[in-house]
Amino acid sequence: MTLFSGLSRRGFLTGTAATALLTLHPFKARAQAGQVHLRLIETTDLHVAINPYDYYGDKPDDTQGLARTATLIAGIRAEAGNSILLDNGDLIQGNPLGDYIALEKGVETEPHPMFKAMNLLGYDCATLGNHEFNYGLEFLTASLAGANFPFVCANAVKGPELGADPLSDETLIAPYIILDKMLTDGAGNEHPIRIGLIGFVPPQIMQWDEANLSGKLSTRDIVETAEAFVPKMKAEGAELIVALAHTGIEGGGRIDGMENAALYLAGVEGIDAVLTGHHHRTLPGPDYEGIEGVDAARGTLMGKPAVMAGFWGSHMGLIDLLLEKTDAGWSVVDHTSEARPIFERVERKPVPLVESTAAVSDAVAADHQATLDYVRRPVGETSAPLYSYFALVADDPSVQIVSQAQLWYAREMLKETEFGALPMLSAAAPFKAGGRGGPDYYTDVPAGPVAIKNVADLYLYPNTFRAVKVTGATVKEWLERSAGAFNQIEAGAQDAPLLNPDFPSYNFDVIDGVTYQIDLSQPSKYNNDGEVISDGNRIVNLMFDGAPIDPAQEFIVASNNYRAGGGGHFPGVDSSKIIFEGPDTNRDLLVRFIQKEGTINPSADANWTFAPMPGTTVLFDTGPGGKGFLADVKGVKIEEAGEGENGFARYRISL
Repeated sequence: MTLFSGLSRRGFLTGTAATALLTLHPFKARAQAGQVHLRLIETTDLHVAINPYDYYGDKPDDTQGLARTATLIAGIRAEAGNSILLDNGDLIQGNPLGDYIALEKGVETEPHPMFKAMNLLGYDCATLGNHEFNYGLEFLTASLAGANFPFVCANAVKGPELGADPLSDETLIAPYIILDKMLTDGAGNEHPIRIGLIGFVPPQIMQWDEANLSGKLSTRDIVETAEAFVPKMKAEGAELIVALAHTGIEGGGRIDGMENAALYLAGVEGIDAVLTGHHHRTLPGPDYEGIEGVDAARGTLMGKPAVMAGFWGSHMGLIDLLLEKTDAGWSVVDHTSEARPIFERVERKPVPLVESTAAVSDAVAADHQATLDYVRRPVGETSAPLYSYFALVADDPSVQIVSQAQLWYAREMLKETEFGALPMLSAAAPFKAGGRGGPDYYTDVPAGPVAIKNVADLYLYPNTFRAVKVTGATVKEWLERSAGAFNQIEAGAQDAPLLNPDFPSYNFDVIDGVTYQIDLSQPSKYNNDGEVISDGNRIVNLMFDGAPIDPAQEFIVASNNYRAGGGGHFPGVDSSKIIFEGPDTNRDLLVRFIQKEGTINPSADANWTFAPMPGTTVLFDTGPGGKGFLADVKGVKIEEAGEGENGFARYRISL
């Protein structure tokens, strides 16, 4: 391809990376007459990360960027005679570049920058991710028009109702395609092959983006849909079927409508390989060890080749297939999988393994600069620093300011309504709290000017405002669900791990307007699906207005469309409780609140703490940058406890 013809002159590869990229794969060396080495190249969960740049921190970032992944892709193509390039969804939302395009520039005059970059790389096909729907169907449709490659998704259906069976549905976009390819075998002979590509999205988009999709779209179970369409693809001549599955990997048995269904999708007869994502993890690798049906070291699901390539371009996914042609057709006789990174950590710091492909960066240079101008616009000032290093262990200023803004907005919107006299609370959760995002994935805004990039950093998602009416009893259960963020701690334990690694930080809602303690000696009452798993009672001393909360009292809780629509499986919280749908995104109202205040005071008020457990200590990891804020944390005693893994710092809490 001419795109990469000049890259060697630019010296875009390090010596070690070049050696690794150009090492001959055993399948290519082994392939004989009638045998073909085919490479399936995956990107997934790019979230508009085109350049290696952190728009929230306004600084370069060597852990991300399709421009870097493109260099790996070029190396694979240079070394492989047969390859196809595929994307697994979550493309157009996820950072301020995506917001700038969706909310300000639009895609009427030129393609979305994500597709400018992908068109250069020559993708063969892609599927939709759940975040494709965040800006609405009209923007999604307009954006897809700029892609020079097809999209497929079999389980997103037009209209408010499903058909009698999957094959009778009118899907939003094509459910699958069949590519006619010519592949070269080990003897240099060409063979035709028909490759079927089918896409899937989590059915939960109907909850997560209810405001955008209600009445316009419906979703089916992923496995049910595959079981219907795969035989149809076979009947139409597909000789190899690859699932582009924007869904994670979860064991424990298949559940109808499950969000993370890749394992059971792989079990569908006729599917030969699975590209997976959504979880922002990697396969092969240790992330999925111990799940029945998953070979985490080899990268297989139900014995079939699979791959998950991280997020933001952190990895390139690669499935190598050795195919053999017989009278019965093509069959997979051997396979390997790999999630190949664009960086490594050396002494806790990310070090790039490849440099950027200049043509990709050049294609989006104007959009990149416009986004920088956008995120640097000042909106006000903060009298205290905004940081999220301790958001999972103590009341936190980055969550506090979101709650303050939501309460202000709720009172303004509801003051002339029948709900204006009810007591109002606000639920907010930390978004940037380390975890799989790494030791630098935290909000850290110094006292002083606040720009749009800082607001976007505080509130990552383009959620829209919702207010729900619930009882005091529901408030209690809402917090019990949040308290699943913590492991159960035995009284007197020393340095027990505090945080549940499987609990996403965006489900750790803190409710302002009440005070409470979390008793870690109790088991979690709910699992991650919101199912009752014990009679645990972690939320104690829950008070409103200085007195124990009345279970029957009605409250208005300010929140967002994701939570109010049932996202996160919070008991008693769903769309039937919504009493007000705001026309504004939570991020926009945060900007307006800061502009109105001029100078904000985000200091946390310690409205929640851990219940005392004398003689007990716990450990947790956070970013090294938290060290400078230890003295500011209220309601908990924290001390340094050495280095954590993968660049994190470790801290101890005396309960």
